[in-house]
Amino acid sequence: MRAPDFWQRRGFPAALLAPLGRLHGASVAFKARTVRPFDPGLPVICVGNLTAGGSGKTPIAIAIAEMLRARGHKPYFLTRGYGGSERGPALATRGHSAAVMGDEALLLARAAPTIVARDRAAGARLAKEKGATVIVMDDGHQNFSLRKTLSLVVADAETGFGNGYQIPAGPLREPVAQGLARADAVIFVGDGEADLGGYKGPVLRAHLKAEGDSFAGQNVFAFAGIGRPEKFAASLEDGGAHVTGNCFFPDHHPYTEDELIQLRAVAGEDMLVTTEKDFVRLSTAQREGIRMLKVAAVFEDAGAIERLLDSIAPKA
Repeated sequence: MRAPDFWQRRGFPAALLAPLGRLHGASVAFKARTVRPFDPGLPVICVGNLTAGGSGKTPIAIAIAEMLRARGHKPYFLTRGYGGSERGPALATRGHSAAVMGDEALLLARAAPTIVARDRAAGARLAKEKGATVIVMDDGHQNFSLRKTLSLVVADAETGFGNGYQIPAGPLREPVAQGLARADAVIFVGDGEADLGGYKGPVLRAHLKAEGDSFAGQNVFAFAGIGRPEKFAASLEDGGAHVTGNCFFPDHHPYTEDELIQLRAVAGEDMLVTTEKDFVRLSTAQREGIRMLKVAAVFEDAGAIERLLDSIAPKA
């Protein structure tokens, strides 16, 4: 789904829906108090967020896995596989389709071994059996079935926590103070600030940088089905591309042949460019003539995240 516009402002209809939002946050608090987490016997790093929609957590998770690999560890990603039919636990590979494993799982699998599991404890067991020395959970801050060694909350620095209301009145999955009480660090992605409600823990900052092709000087038509597609178009422009038009779809959108035919017709002679997350949702045949903009998370203070990793996964 695309986030409703009113998630960024107060007043009607957000205020009307606010009581339902409070129930949503209360359900998370209840689970936090009552669920007994499984201890897999190895470090678990959770890269989560407090809001629905794109915050940049998947690039952050990938960057952390790369740091762990450089330390001599064997990281495994653990993800629910949102949008896919696989319940798991199962190992995701490039040969799978997004319809089965979910697009985020396929994106993660390009960087490190990835387990898809609705049951996170079962997924952690499988990762350990396969030789993981550390687990990186992509999402799961509101999932309490697995003991977490390090909990990182990622937030979009530009949009922050929206109107401050909880789903369905706003983008929050739970109250900010409630969620940050379980956080070992907050990571802002991009430029901007958000009210952290008195949070006293470490606050880090990262930016998404284009890798490989930036399409500088080229005419491109952008299309995407992600949480905040406007950021994708802005990244292309920042890299010097001439964005002649765009077409945005709901997050995790499964593209049809007719839609791709229409996109090619509208783009004309301009290059069709999409995100890496969208690209993995396309079949090999559908990818013909379509390019992707690959981005990576870069920490402003790499030493700060390294020190956090020192505490739970020292160099092997």
